[in-house]
Amino acid sequence: MAKKRKKPKMEFRYYQMPAGSPILALLGQKWVQNYGNDVDYLHFHNYLEIGFCYEGQGRMLLGEEEVRFSGREFSVIPPNYPHTTDSDLGTISRWEYLFVDVEGFLRSFLDTPVKADKVIQRIYSKALFLEENQSPSISAKILKIMNIMRDGEEFYLEEAKGILASLLVEIARINRDSGEERYSEGRGKIMDMISRFQDYISDHYMEDLRIDELAEYCHISETHLRRIFTTYMKMSPLEYINTIRIQAACDYLKKTDQPIADVAHKCGFTTNSTFNRNFRKVTGMTPLEWRKRPENYEQQLLKFDIHSEEGW
Repeated sequence: MAKKRKKPKMEFRYYQMPAGSPILALLGQKWVQNYGNDVDYLHFHNYLEIGFCYEGQGRMLLGEEEVRFSGREFSVIPPNYPHTTDSDLGTISRWEYLFVDVEGFLRSFLDTPVKADKVIQRIYSKALFLEENQSPSISAKILKIMNIMRDGEEFYLEEAKGILASLLVEIARINRDSGEERYSEGRGKIMDMISRFQDYISDHYMEDLRIDELAEYCHISETHLRRIFTTYMKMSPLEYINTIRIQAACDYLKKTDQPIADVAHKCGFTTNSTFNRNFRKVTGMTPLEWRKRPENYEQQLLKFDIHSEEGW
């Protein structure tokens, strides 16, 4: 019998947020060091990591991508995203970090769950590594929050939260899919109705949904609902529902190794054929093909021998 191949090591470094704060700041001399010394494996965190490199030389591994740092760069790394930082041999690098409870903060800050989820999804969609001069606005906000947290003046947390909201929105914009529709804020009652519909679907996509019942929930006729959706969303209500179901399925496929048939059922599809057809329509590939994509980094974690360690 062939010997089972040992999984490569990966480390989960988890943090606890200070009471009442969505920000944990790691600042000061402790973070002036030769990074990666005697460490030959990736790690990931339970919160969004924002790092700023003041000086030093070395490399970062972001999933399967390798980038070089040489000072005056910043990184934005989603939770559960494998990465590591390695200073060049014999050099010292100076980084400082912010860990952010994005979900807790945005769901209390933004006015609708759908809007919060959309911004969160954008922020978590990929890791960023940019030079300071490539995005001066984001760099300035990161440094401002770090200095506010460092100084700890009266009402410092309230000030930091205000800048944090602006920072997260700007990160979400950078990550925006260029093909995504943007909607103006001035569409009044129609957009309120669509938001009401979207909120309901976000909470009930796994159930057996009927368009006539959804129209009644939105206090309009089924015909009017279909017309509004086609005009403003460029899809039918059913197409939207199935898109949300497929997004949820993608999340399950990334983060778990559950059988594809079970994922289909959990996401509101009554048959595998309907699930597969809609999945290919939305993503351009089968569920199995999508699960195997290397950029689905959370799914890749299942291949590693993971142990936990509090903080750095």
